Amino acid sequence: MRHNLPADHARAQLAALAHDAASLGNAEAIAGVDAQTFADARAAAVLILFGVLDTVGSDHEARTPVVGRDLDVLLLVRATTLSAHPGQVAFPGGRIDEGDDGPIAAALREAEEETGLDPTGVEILGTLSALPLERSRHLVTPVLAWWGRPSPVGVVDVAESAAVFRAPVADLLDPANRGSTVIRRDGVVLRGPGFLVRHSGLEHLVWGFTATVLDRLFTQLGWTEPWDDRRELPLVDLLPGGPRVN
Repeated sequence: MRHNLPADHARAQLAALAHDAASLGNAEAIAGVDAQTFADARAAAVLILFGVLDTVGSDHEARTPVVGRDLDVLLLVRATTLSAHPGQVAFPGGRIDEGDDGPIAAALREAEEETGLDPTGVEILGTLSALPLERSRHLVTPVLAWWGRPSPVGVVDVAESAAVFRAPVADLLDPANRGSTVIRRDGVVLRGPGFLVRHSGLEHLVWGFTATVLDRLFTQLGWTEPWDDRRELPLVDLLPGGPRVN
Protein backbone atom coordinates (compact mmCIF):
# COMPACT_ATOMS: atom_id res chain seq x y z
CA MET A 1 0.00 0.00 0.00
CA ARG A 2 1.40 3.38 -1.02
CA HIS A 3 1.51 5.99 1.74
CA ASN A 4 1.50 9.71 1.09
CA LEU A 5 1.82 11.49 4.43
CA PRO A 6 0.96 15.00 3.20
CA ALA A 7 -2.15 13.65 1.47
CA ASP A 8 -3.11 11.62 4.52
CA HIS A 9 -2.83 14.72 6.68
CA ALA A 10 -4.81 16.82 4.20
CA ARG A 11 -7.58 14.23 4.15
CA ALA A 12 -7.59 14.15 7.97
CA GLN A 13 -7.97 17.93 8.14
CA LEU A 14 -10.79 17.90 5.60
CA ALA A 15 -12.53 15.09 7.49
CA ALA A 16 -12.22 16.98 10.78
CA LEU A 17 -13.71 20.09 9.18
CA ALA A 18 -16.61 18.09 7.80
CA HIS A 19 -17.11 16.27 11.10
CA ASP A 20 -17.54 19.58 12.87
CA ALA A 21 -20.37 20.40 10.44
CA ALA A 22 -18.42 23.56 9.71
CA SER A 23 -19.95 26.55 8.00
CA LEU A 24 -17.93 28.41 5.41
CA GLY A 25 -19.03 31.66 6.99
CA ASN A 26 -22.04 33.89 7.18
CA ALA A 27 -24.34 33.05 4.29
CA GLU A 28 -25.61 36.59 3.88
CA ALA A 29 -22.05 37.92 3.73
CA ILE A 30 -21.08 35.39 1.07
CA ALA A 31 -24.07 36.06 -1.14
CA GLY A 32 -24.27 39.77 -0.48
CA VAL A 33 -28.00 39.41 0.10
CA ASP A 34 -30.47 38.57 2.83
CA ALA A 35 -30.70 34.77 2.93
CA GLN A 36 -34.36 35.09 3.99
CA THR A 37 -35.16 36.09 0.43
CA PHE A 38 -34.21 32.56 -0.60
CA ALA A 39 -37.14 30.87 1.10
CA ASP A 40 -38.41 29.72 -2.30
CA ALA A 41 -34.98 28.88 -3.72
CA ARG A 42 -34.26 25.54 -5.34
CA ALA A 43 -32.03 23.15 -3.39
CA ALA A 44 -28.74 22.23 -5.04
CA ALA A 45 -25.46 20.55 -4.14
CA VAL A 46 -21.86 20.65 -5.33
CA LEU A 47 -19.11 18.08 -4.90
CA ILE A 48 -15.82 19.48 -3.56
CA LEU A 49 -13.62 16.50 -4.35
CA PHE A 50 -9.98 16.44 -3.26
CA GLY A 51 -7.51 13.77 -4.25
CA VAL A 52 -3.94 12.98 -5.27
CA LEU A 53 -2.76 13.49 -8.83
CA ASP A 54 -1.02 10.60 -10.61
CA THR A 55 0.50 13.04 -13.10
CA VAL A 56 2.90 15.94 -12.58
CA GLY A 57 1.70 18.22 -9.81
CA SER A 58 2.25 21.88 -9.01
CA ASP A 59 5.56 23.70 -9.40
CA HIS A 60 4.66 25.73 -6.31
CA GLU A 61 5.70 24.49 -2.88
CA ALA A 62 2.90 25.38 -0.48
CA ARG A 63 3.80 26.93 2.86
CA THR A 64 1.91 24.26 4.77
CA PRO A 65 3.47 20.77 4.49
CA VAL A 66 -0.04 19.30 4.49
CA VAL A 67 -0.52 20.51 0.92
CA GLY A 68 1.73 18.40 -1.27
CA ARG A 69 2.45 19.26 -4.90
CA ASP A 70 0.10 16.46 -5.97
CA LEU A 71 -2.98 17.43 -3.89
CA ASP A 72 -5.77 18.46 -6.24
CA VAL A 73 -9.43 19.44 -6.44
CA LEU A 74 -11.84 18.58 -9.26
CA LEU A 75 -13.17 21.52 -11.30
CA LEU A 76 -15.01 22.02 -14.56
CA VAL A 77 -15.72 24.86 -16.99
CA ARG A 78 -19.42 25.30 -17.67
CA ALA A 79 -20.54 25.45 -21.29
CA THR A 80 -20.95 28.97 -22.65
CA THR A 81 -24.42 28.03 -23.94
CA LEU A 82 -25.86 27.47 -20.47
CA SER A 83 -28.38 30.02 -19.20
CA ALA A 84 -26.95 30.08 -15.67
CA HIS A 85 -23.29 30.95 -15.02
CA PRO A 86 -22.12 30.23 -18.59
CA GLY A 87 -18.40 29.73 -19.06
CA GLN A 88 -17.61 29.85 -15.35
CA VAL A 89 -15.26 27.48 -13.55
CA ALA A 90 -17.28 25.48 -11.04
CA PHE A 91 -17.48 22.40 -8.88
CA PRO A 92 -19.48 19.50 -10.31
CA GLY A 93 -23.04 19.74 -9.10
CA GLY A 94 -26.57 20.88 -9.72
CA ARG A 95 -30.14 20.80 -8.49
CA ILE A 96 -31.36 18.19 -6.04
CA ASP A 97 -34.01 16.20 -7.91
CA GLU A 98 -37.01 14.48 -6.36
CA GLY A 99 -35.38 11.10 -6.90
CA ASP A 100 -32.19 12.08 -5.06
CA ASP A 101 -31.69 10.95 -1.49
CA GLY A 102 -30.46 14.36 -0.33
CA PRO A 103 -27.50 16.58 -1.28
CA ILE A 104 -24.85 13.85 -1.19
CA ALA A 105 -26.70 11.68 -3.69
CA ALA A 106 -27.39 14.69 -5.89
CA ALA A 107 -23.76 15.84 -5.85
CA LEU A 108 -22.50 12.37 -6.78
CA ARG A 109 -25.09 11.95 -9.53
CA GLU A 110 -24.33 15.34 -11.04
CA ALA A 111 -20.58 14.73 -10.83
CA GLU A 112 -20.92 11.41 -12.62
CA GLU A 113 -23.11 12.98 -15.31
CA GLU A 114 -20.80 15.95 -15.82
CA THR A 115 -17.34 14.40 -15.47
CA GLY A 116 -17.77 10.64 -15.89
CA LEU A 117 -16.18 9.85 -12.53
CA ASP A 118 -16.92 6.56 -10.77
CA PRO A 119 -18.83 7.51 -7.60
CA THR A 120 -17.88 4.24 -5.89
CA GLY A 121 -14.33 5.56 -5.59
CA VAL A 122 -15.44 8.72 -3.78
CA GLU A 123 -15.33 8.87 0.01
CA ILE A 124 -17.83 11.34 1.43
CA LEU A 125 -16.40 13.29 4.35
CA GLY A 126 -19.50 15.32 5.13
CA THR A 127 -21.57 18.34 4.16
CA LEU A 128 -21.14 22.03 4.96
CA SER A 129 -23.82 24.63 5.55
CA ALA A 130 -25.97 25.51 2.54
CA LEU A 131 -25.11 28.82 0.86
CA PRO A 132 -27.39 31.04 -1.24
CA LEU A 133 -26.55 31.61 -4.89
CA GLU A 134 -28.30 34.84 -5.79
CA ARG A 135 -28.31 34.97 -9.57
CA SER A 136 -29.81 31.51 -10.12
CA ARG A 137 -31.75 31.51 -6.81
CA HIS A 138 -30.43 28.28 -5.37
CA LEU A 139 -29.43 27.18 -1.89
CA VAL A 140 -26.29 25.12 -2.46
CA THR A 141 -24.98 22.46 -0.08
CA PRO A 142 -21.22 21.87 -0.45
CA VAL A 143 -20.40 18.15 -0.15
CA LEU A 144 -16.82 17.60 0.97
CA ALA A 145 -15.21 14.42 -0.36
CA TRP A 146 -11.95 12.55 -0.88
CA TRP A 147 -11.02 10.55 -3.97
CA GLY A 148 -10.10 7.16 -2.49
CA ARG A 149 -9.96 5.47 -5.90
CA PRO A 150 -9.58 8.09 -8.64
CA SER A 151 -11.16 7.35 -12.01
CA PRO A 152 -10.72 9.03 -15.40
CA VAL A 153 -12.69 12.24 -15.90
CA GLY A 154 -13.52 14.38 -18.90
CA VAL A 155 -16.32 16.22 -20.68
CA VAL A 156 -19.37 13.96 -20.93
CA ASP A 157 -21.80 16.40 -22.55
CA VAL A 158 -20.51 19.47 -24.42
CA ALA A 159 -23.86 21.13 -23.78
CA GLU A 160 -23.03 21.06 -20.06
CA SER A 161 -19.24 21.39 -19.77
CA ALA A 162 -16.44 22.82 -21.88
CA ALA A 163 -13.62 21.27 -19.83
CA VAL A 164 -13.04 19.03 -16.81
CA PHE A 165 -9.75 19.01 -14.95
CA ARG A 166 -8.00 18.35 -11.65
CA ALA A 167 -6.42 21.57 -10.37
CA PRO A 168 -3.40 21.30 -8.04
CA VAL A 169 -4.29 22.95 -4.75
CA ALA A 170 -0.78 24.39 -4.44
CA ASP A 171 -1.40 26.28 -7.70
CA LEU A 172 -4.56 27.77 -6.23
CA LEU A 173 -2.72 28.78 -3.06
CA ASP A 174 0.17 30.37 -4.98
CA PRO A 175 -0.07 34.15 -4.37
CA ALA A 176 0.93 34.68 -8.02
CA ASN A 177 -2.39 33.09 -9.02
CA ARG A 178 -4.57 35.04 -6.63
CA GLY A 179 -6.35 38.38 -6.78
CA SER A 180 -9.73 40.06 -6.41
CA THR A 181 -12.57 40.36 -8.86
CA VAL A 182 -14.43 43.66 -8.84
CA ILE A 183 -17.92 44.34 -10.17
CA ARG A 184 -19.00 47.97 -10.41
CA ARG A 185 -22.67 48.25 -11.22
CA ASP A 186 -25.32 50.86 -10.50
CA GLY A 187 -23.11 52.61 -7.97
CA VAL A 188 -22.38 49.39 -6.07
CA VAL A 189 -18.94 47.81 -5.86
CA LEU A 190 -18.72 44.08 -5.17
CA ARG A 191 -15.33 42.51 -4.47
CA GLY A 192 -14.58 38.83 -4.26
CA PRO A 193 -11.62 36.44 -4.34
CA GLY A 194 -10.30 35.08 -7.61
CA PHE A 195 -7.91 32.32 -8.66
CA LEU A 196 -6.11 31.79 -11.95
CA VAL A 197 -5.83 28.14 -13.04
CA ARG A 198 -4.29 26.63 -16.17
CA HIS A 199 -5.47 23.60 -18.09
CA SER A 200 -4.44 22.35 -21.53
CA GLY A 201 -2.59 25.56 -22.31
CA LEU A 202 -5.50 27.81 -21.35
CA GLU A 203 -5.80 30.11 -18.34
CA HIS A 204 -9.14 30.18 -16.53
CA LEU A 205 -10.40 32.57 -13.87
CA VAL A 206 -12.16 31.02 -10.88
CA TRP A 207 -14.46 33.61 -9.36
CA GLY A 208 -17.91 34.07 -7.83
CA PHE A 209 -19.41 31.30 -5.73
CA THR A 210 -16.70 28.72 -6.46
CA ALA A 211 -13.84 31.09 -5.63
CA THR A 212 -15.57 32.24 -2.44
CA VAL A 213 -16.05 28.66 -1.25
CA LEU A 214 -12.43 27.75 -2.02
CA ASP A 215 -11.16 30.91 -0.33
CA ARG A 216 -13.11 30.28 2.87
CA LEU A 217 -12.32 26.59 2.88
CA PHE A 218 -8.58 27.21 2.54
CA THR A 219 -8.75 29.85 5.27
CA GLN A 220 -10.54 27.58 7.72
CA LEU A 221 -8.06 24.78 7.01
CA GLY A 222 -5.14 27.14 7.62
CA TRP A 223 -3.78 26.59 4.11
CA THR A 224 -4.07 30.16 2.80
CA GLU A 225 -0.85 31.98 1.94
CA PRO A 226 -0.55 35.79 2.09
CA TRP A 227 -1.78 37.29 -1.18
CA ASP A 228 -2.42 40.77 -2.52
CA ASP A 229 -6.17 41.42 -2.45
CA ARG A 230 -5.53 44.80 -4.12
CA ARG A 231 -4.61 43.03 -7.36
CA GLU A 232 -7.66 43.09 -9.63
CA LEU A 233 -8.41 40.21 -11.99
CA PRO A 234 -10.49 41.57 -14.91
CA LEU A 235 -13.96 40.14 -15.48
CA VAL A 236 -14.37 41.59 -18.98
CA ASP A 237 -16.19 39.15 -21.29
CA LEU A 238 -17.09 36.92 -18.34
CA LEU A 239 -20.34 38.70 -17.47
CA PRO A 240 -23.24 40.01 -19.55
CA GLY A 241 -22.86 43.72 -20.15
CA GLY A 242 -19.07 43.79 -20.24
CA PRO A 243 -18.74 47.59 -20.27
CA ARG A 244 -20.21 47.75 -16.75
CA VAL A 245 -17.44 45.53 -15.41
CA ASN A 246 -13.84 46.65 -15.06
